[in-house]
Amino acid sequence: MKPRVLTVAGSDSGGGAGIQADLKTMVALGVHGMSVVTAVTAQNSLGVQGAWELPAEAVRAQYRSVVDDIGVQAVKTGMLASAELVETVAELIGGTAVPTVVDPVGISKHGDSLLADSALDAVRTKLLPVATVATPNLDEVAQLTGVRVESEGQLREAAAAVLSYGPRWVLIKGGHLPGDAVDLLTDGSEEHWLRAARHDNRHTHGTGCTLASAVASQLAKGDSVPEAVTAAKAYVTGAIAAGFALGGGIGPVDHGWRFRG
Repeated sequence: MKPRVLTVAGSDSGGGAGIQADLKTMVALGVHGMSVVTAVTAQNSLGVQGAWELPAEAVRAQYRSVVDDIGVQAVKTGMLASAELVETVAELIGGTAVPTVVDPVGISKHGDSLLADSALDAVRTKLLPVATVATPNLDEVAQLTGVRVESEGQLREAAAAVLSYGPRWVLIKGGHLPGDAVDLLTDGSEEHWLRAARHDNRHTHGTGCTLASAVASQLAKGDSVPEAVTAAKAYVTGAIAAGFALGGGIGPVDHGWRFRG
C-alpha cells in the first residue's frame, strides 16, 4: 500500500502554502496525502487578508476520521493558530505512534502573524515534546526561544534552545542568512549541515510548508531522519529554483518541477 501522510494545517486559498502546498508535495514524492484543516485563510501573493480558525471539535473529528479508518505513516503540522488547537493537536499526535514533523508556523512569508501570542507556550510545552523533527525558520526560533541568529555560527545555539523543549531532532533553517542556504539538523549529539546554492528567485511562497511535508513524506517511506531531511532539502531546492510569478506579489515554489524536466 502507498505510504500515507497526514497534514494538520491551515488552508491557503492562493494555493502556494498551507495544506495545498503539503498535498502537492506529497503527490510529487509518491505518498498519499490526507488533511486536517485547522484554519481557513484568505490569502494571495500579497499577503494574508483574513484567517478563521476551526473549532477544536472539528479538528479532532477530522483527525480521528482519517487515522482510525485509513491509518498514517507520518504526520506533519503547520498553522495551528490558537493555544486550544495546539493543545488539541499535540494530544492527538501523542496518541499516534508515527513520526511527526512539526513546522512551528508563527509568521507568514509576508510578515503576517499566523499564531496567537498566547499559543506560543503551548507550542513549547505541548507540541514540541511530541515532535520527531521540528523545522523552525530563524524568525520562529526567535519567537519561541528568544535566540536571534545573525550568523551561521549561532545555528548550534538556536538548535540547543529548541531541543530543550523536547523534540527528538531539530532542523534550523538558515535560509534567511546571507550566503549559501545552510541548515543545521541535529539531535543534540549528531550534526548534519545541509548546504545548497542560493537561487536568485523571489518566488518562494510555501517553502517552509513544502520542506516539512517533504520530510514527512520521506519518513513515511521509511527513511531515517537524516536521509529524509537530505532528500527533502534537494526537492525543495529544485522547487525554489523553479518558483514562478503569480499575482502581484511573491509567487510560489513549483511543487511539480520534477515532472517538467
